[in-house]
Amino acid sequence: MSKQEPAVIFGTEDLLLSLCNSVTRVLNVATHSTIHFSGMVQRISKTCLKPDIGCFVLFDGGFSGLVIINFTAQAAMELYESYLLNMGMSREDLVTSFTSDEVSNVMGELMNQVVGDFTGKVHRELQTQITQNQPKMLVLNKQVIMSVDANLDKPEARRVTFYTAKNNIFYLELAVDRTEFIKIRDFDVPDAPDPAALMDQSFDSTPAAPAPAANSDTDDLLKSLGM
Repeated sequence: MSKQEPAVIFGTEDLLLSLCNSVTRVLNVATHSTIHFSGMVQRISKTCLKPDIGCFVLFDGGFSGLVIINFTAQAAMELYESYLLNMGMSREDLVTSFTSDEVSNVMGELMNQVVGDFTGKVHRELQTQITQNQPKMLVLNKQVIMSVDANLDKPEARRVTFYTAKNNIFYLELAVDRTEFIKIRDFDVPDAPDPAALMDQSFDSTPAAPAPAANSDTDDLLKSLGM
């Protein structure tokens, strides 16, 4: 009797690695630079938005979770400038402060592409669906704890350090239900779409004018998260 091969199991660290690869895949194409992340991951007890710019995305469906990316001012400005210069804008047309709405708008669009790449991989590779809200970018001067434990049965949280081409730092935090995907039959995984082609469809050659601040909407969303 032949020995049965072990099932392929996809757990929290695998989800995290897939998400980290989406960050580097999208940002490398967008900025024409090299973004990389640490080979070590931190196990954390709580997720936080931290200065200078914090971004969060909630997702739900096959599994639930929260993604947070915390940028230093230097990292945010490097990515903002590299992306728009790569798109053909002149340096004279760029804003110089990370608190500008334009920086938040551009970073929010980039994060939307990152999470979109990740949700696409979840559909292709894990054969389940997750939905996401529009990424929320917040300029912060103090730490804000984001707690979604009430929405997760057995929450697990991780943090990974990222480095830009100029060695500026940003951090990704992931909180998800404790879950494992176990492969029970073979299936074909479709090829991933080209991130450059997706960006051409999603971005104009010039950034959109900053939208007026929707303070009431943001306040309602933060209140719904218990903040």
